[in-house]
Amino acid sequence: MLRARLWQVLYTVRRERLLLEQLDYNLLFRWLVGLNMDDAIGDVTVFTKNRQRRLAGDVADAFLAQVLAPAREDQLLSDEHFSVDGTLIKAWAGQKSFKRKGEAGSPPPADRGHPPVDFRGEKRSNETPQATTDPEARLGKKTRGQEAKLGYLGHLLMENRHGLAMGVRLTLVTGTAEPEAALERLTQPPRTRRITVAADKKYDTHDFVAQARERNVTPQVAQNTERRGGSA
Repeated sequence: MLRARLWQVLYTVRRERLLLEQLDYNLLFRWLVGLNMDDAIGDVTVFTKNRQRRLAGDVADAFLAQVLAPAREDQLLSDEHFSVDGTLIKAWAGQKSFKRKGEAGSPPPADRGHPPVDFRGEKRSNETPQATTDPEARLGKKTRGQEAKLGYLGHLLMENRHGLAMGVRLTLVTGTAEPEAALERLTQPPRTRRITVAADKKYDTHDFVAQARERNVTPQVAQNTERRGGSA
């Protein structure tokens, strides 16, 4: 299950149904996930339910812990100096699937493949339109001047000795998601010794710096000179 999900992402297979089709006839995919040529492929509904049950049981975290175990035994991981960052992960949802929240049903469009959507003159935000193909996806962008895209925020915690990833999180796009995810990951389990964490200027907020210090974490954050009241 975990191997199949990994290769689905790396090979950009858009849907689980397409993934199972690849596993059915593609020898490369079978080899990558450890299937023999005559092994049967399960039903897509069963696959989806199993995925949801395993993710709810924190199996992905346990999988990452097993990957890191050999590196920890060889003392390749730092236990006191870390870095955090976030990235926008584009959702598999198109702008054409936008509709206004709470909008009543409308007659089917003439072009079912590419129905017309008119938001001209309206300011798009996460409070107005919603993607029907992925309702949880939200508009977001990493830097000013970029186009806002539907997606999620991925968060990464790395140790600074060899730059190995030690923790990941996926959250909805919000203005405070990156600092919040970093604080959550850095303080689980609770730490008894002080550590340091490096971060870019998105983390230069009063709440992040203050809460990090309260949790025995020394923040080394790039100063955001564009925002008034940034921490020094």
